[in-house]
This record gives sequence, C-alpha cells and structure tokens, in this order.
Amino acid sequence: MKLGFDNEKYLRIQSEHIKERISQFGDKLYMEFGGKLYDDYHASRVLPGFHPDSKLQMLMQLKDDAEIIIVISAEDIERNKIRGDLGITYDKDVLRLRDVFEERGLYVSSVVITHFNGQASAISFRKMLERQGDVRVYYHYLIEGYPTNVELIDSDEGFGKNDFVETTRPLVIVSQLYNENRRGVKAGYAKFETFPVWNIPLKHPINVAYEAATADLNDVNMIDHFHLEAYGKTTVNYNRDIEIFPVLNAIFEGIFGESPYKSPTDMGVNMIGSCISDEEVCAEASKQEIIRRYYTAVCNMYDGRNNEHEVNKLILLMKQMKLTTAYRRCTVAAAERKDKTGTPSSAIELSDGTIITAETTELLGASAALLLNATKFLAGIDHQTKLIPQNMIVPIQHMKTSMLHGKNPRLHTDEVLVALAVLSEHDDNCRKALEALPLLDGCQVHATVMLSEVDRKIFKKLGCGLTYDPVRK
Repeated sequence: MKLGFDNEKYLRIQSEHIKERISQFGDKLYMEFGGKLYDDYHASRVLPGFHPDSKLQMLMQLKDDAEIIIVISAEDIERNKIRGDLGITYDKDVLRLRDVFEERGLYVSSVVITHFNGQASAISFRKMLERQGDVRVYYHYLIEGYPTNVELIDSDEGFGKNDFVETTRPLVIVSQLYNENRRGVKAGYAKFETFPVWNIPLKHPINVAYEAATADLNDVNMIDHFHLEAYGKTTVNYNRDIEIFPVLNAIFEGIFGESPYKSPTDMGVNMIGSCISDEEVCAEASKQEIIRRYYTAVCNMYDGRNNEHEVNKLILLMKQMKLTTAYRRCTVAAAERKDKTGTPSSAIELSDGTIITAETTELLGASAALLLNATKFLAGIDHQTKLIPQNMIVPIQHMKTSMLHGKNPRLHTDEVLVALAVLSEHDDNCRKALEALPLLDGCQVHATVMLSEVDRKIFKKLGCGLTYDPVRK
C-alpha cells in the first residue's frame, strides 16, 4: 500500500501540541474528542498510513497526565442505537471501549450519561456499571432551551444541575467547565476534531470525503469566517461548530469573564494536516472513499432504509469532484467480467494498478475465487494451479447444505482462508498464498452483487476498500 501519511510524526507533534494547550490554561484542560477515539477506519482509508488507533496511541504518550471519561447519551441507550461499523449497541460499545483503554494502560475514571431525563434503560445501565464497581457513573441532564438559552445554561439550573464528575489529572477527555470554575479550578477547553482538516483547502478530496462520510447527518464543510475576520487567514471547519461558536463564546465569557478563543479553529488542537506526506496518495484514497460511501448508501436504500437525502447528497458531492463510478477501475472490470460470463463477478485493483477478476463457479463464490486469484498472482503461483482440491471442497459443501440446511453451497471467503491455512502445513503454494494476504491492504475491490456479511468483514479485516452493486444474488 502506498502511504500518504506520516503516523510517527503525527504521534509526536500531536502530543506536543496538546501539552502546549494544557500549559496555556494552567490547572486543567478538558478536551472533547469528535469522531472516533479508537477504530477510526475512515481516517485510515483517506490517509493511508494513519493507524485506526493513532489517536489512542497519541494519548498513551500522555497517559500519566490523562484520564478518560466515556460519555453516552441516555437517548441512544433508550433506542438501542447501533454503531454501524461494528454492529453493536452504544451501551455495549462503552464496555468495549473501557476495556480497550484500560488494556492500553489509560485511566478510565468514569462514565457520564448525558441527556438524562429519567429514562429507565439509562438507570438500568448505570446500575449495571456500578455493580461492576470499577468506574463511577454520573448523570448530565437535559437543559431546556439548549444551546441558545445561554443565561439558563450558564447557571445553577443549567450546567450547575449536572452531577460533578470527580477528576484528578490535568488532561481530561470530556468537558465540565462550569462546575470546575464554580469550585475555583481554572480549567480550559479544547476540541479534537479529525475532520474536516482545517489547514487544507475546503474542496480538497480529503475534506469532501468527510462530507461524504457524514452525508446522513448533513454536515457541511465551511470557511471559518470567525477565524478569517480575526486573523485574515482562511481555515476550514464544519457547520455545526461554526453555528454553535457564538453560544460557546458567550458561555466562556460567562464562566471566565472573557473567551480564550476568537474562532472555532482556535478551539481545535488537531495537527493531522501537518502530517500528510504525500497529498496525491491521500487525494486518490479520498476519491475512492467518496465513491465507496455512495455505493454503501445506495445499497442501504435498496435494503429499505429511508436515506434518499443521503444518496442525493453523495451524488452531488461526486458531481462536485467530477467523479463517476467508472473512476473506480475495479468496478468497471467486475462489470465487464459479468457481461462476458453472465455470472456474478468481482475484481480487485492491486497496489501496482494490476486488475484481477473472478466469477462465481459451482464451487466458489466470486469473492472467494477473487481472493485465490489475487493471492496466487501476488505469490507468483501459476493461475492454473488449484490451491484447494475439489475433493476437499465437496464435503464442505455437503455439510453446508445437507447438515446445516444452507441454500448456498459455494465457499465463502472465510472458508477458503481456513482451507488454505489447513493445507499450508504441507503445501508450499498454499503457504505462499497466505503469506501474500497482507499485500491486499489498501487494495480496491468491487462485486457485482451484494455480499454476505461474512465476505464484507473478511475484506474489511484485510484492509480492502470494498464496494458492491445493489443487486441480490
């Protein structure tokens, strides 16, 4: 995979910048993380070289000074909101994140349940956490008129009504400025938003890819006019932060007497734009991400989701970038193979630009066949070589249909990989094919039919950018 981002530089300068911001305020810094603190796969796709856990690695360099407060909305608990990329509910994700942070040596001091208004499910969740006994749990309440009623927000009946969250370290990953100030602690606030990247152009593919990623939320990238007016410099932010800044500014003035910031950009601490090492690589990856988001949205709509607005916005973004699905070479190659064979097909573009294709057969699904074809090519194995003998595949098919009552006898990607692993003990070609799997990281894949959840997850674990047509098998 061609790299376009210097992850080591990022870890170094980002932690240094946060230390500088802590010293600016003296006693304590509350830092709010937008987006994902862990498992940031969007960033790793549009910035090849960025690790999905880079922000967590960066915090580990500050772990002696930092404590983490995990925040979850009572409204999300009540409606069992699911994290789309992992397929688990947000309350389950709190437990997962707590374990991940603690395994890395980070201190998780508490969980805050926001938007609390007596929801029974939130009360049950708090009791469950308290029974486990390793973190404290607090409520933050709904505030009438938030975020425009600044006078109420900045009072004992607003922020002052919230449970005070006990903290002990100078860097806290969340925010409760009002209550700290009331106790005489001079605490500052900063925001860590990975995207949009403030110091690259508004219509740079990386920033447009962020709009594509949040098309369901209707986020819009904008020039930060507060920053332009204050400093005469053009920077990029997004609509919600720009719209809320006058409110935050008034809150800061109410707490501190004056605001420490002149713009939303001032509040940010993100240094990611300074670590892009190859802009062309990142731009290409971002264009692929925009098209990938379009395919995902269209397939979701095909599955019955009411997301026509999201699809239309993605179509508009593609037009703005002068992109079509034909820009994606693997998409074209898969369609051509399907037209030629009359069967569901797939294609992969390798890192050197080589295109490999495959089709559905009686033994293998198109995705499984594609993995075999691609790994044979990368390992230098003759294409005619059969890595998995038919006499091994047939019994597996019999088990799937006759014993497990499945309808599809063909092997999926996971089953092919298991078979390769078993055979690799005694077959050099199978061993070489398995050893070639890491070379698929960053490659682009397209299928002419909607893939099973199993196949989707395998390609994701291999680091492939996957798209597929909204067509049932």
